[in-house]
Amino acid sequence: CPPMSLTAATSSDEEDDSDSSTKPIRSEKKKNPASLFQTGGDPPKEKKSKKKVPPKGAESEEETPETLQKNSNKKGKAKKSKKKEERPPSPVIEVDNLEEFVLQPAPQGVTVKCRVTRDKKGMDRGLYPTYYLHLDNDKKVFLLAGRKRKKSKTSNYLISIDPTDLSRGGENFIGKLRSNLMGTRFTVFDNGANPDRANADWSNVRQELSAVVYETNVLGFKGPRKMTVIIPGMNADCERVPIRPRNDNDGLLMRWQNRNMDNVIELHNKAPVWNDETQSYVLNFHGRVTHASVKNFQIVHSSDPDYIVMQFGRVADDAFTMDYNYPLCAVQAFAIALSSFDGKLACE
Repeated sequence: CPPMSLTAATSSDEEDDSDSSTKPIRSEKKKNPASLFQTGGDPPKEKKSKKKVPPKGAESEEETPETLQKNSNKKGKAKKSKKKEERPPSPVIEVDNLEEFVLQPAPQGVTVKCRVTRDKKGMDRGLYPTYYLHLDNDKKVFLLAGRKRKKSKTSNYLISIDPTDLSRGGENFIGKLRSNLMGTRFTVFDNGANPDRANADWSNVRQELSAVVYETNVLGFKGPRKMTVIIPGMNADCERVPIRPRNDNDGLLMRWQNRNMDNVIELHNKAPVWNDETQSYVLNFHGRVTHASVKNFQIVHSSDPDYIVMQFGRVADDAFTMDYNYPLCAVQAFAIALSSFDGKLACE
């Protein structure tokens, strides 16, 4: 690829691109972002008050100008900028029951900050690396592991809550990511049963947790990527609406394609801005991303592009930060990140 990869924005970009457009919005009372993802019932009332008191160590949503300045002054390409204080750690998050935690939406008002590491050791290291997801804090709590299955016609990644057990039949299997033949569309499932093995009331059938569509642009894959992320909506209790397709024509991708958007939410990656000075596309990651890469992205809802649902970006050769907010859960965010590594999309 030519050097058209995404870098972190400099402070001048900050002034031009983001602050001028967001200041007027910020001065008004912002509506609760949770309402963007709700697809039925009354808006959640009691949740709003919770948002005002973020947990200990959580980042408040509004960043002070000083932190913006400090974080964004560092250029994306500079390796020296890997100072610890530049990447604020994840807030204190208790993970008592790992299986429950990784499928639960992030708490409202809290950004769950994680780190993805890619391990290429072993015989098939180039083709089948293992990816690990940890909380990006002092304890480095392990959350998930993922690896592409061998002998699969299409890309098929298994996701597990045990870093040593990545088998399909194991009890630690929590979900999977499957691509189409072209490698441009992906679906994320939980660990439920295939519809062929459904019980009488379909309660054991797997849920679709999200889908990702990559579009080629005029430059092929050489410019910034275009991603569409499709997720189930949330109900009035801020829980994910279960989507259990009975066949391939009823999944998230087909619903989205047919514009049947009941209980379905469409998200996009935030369009980067071309910077003449650095001759690259830039996005402001607030110090969480330090290396230019075509894989760097931020996912937003078109009605509120300031609310980052998820962001992902490179901090070292085989290390990436992955931060997600309500309504995503760890499995959804990790699977979306895994899709961006897939061979047919990679062009670096």
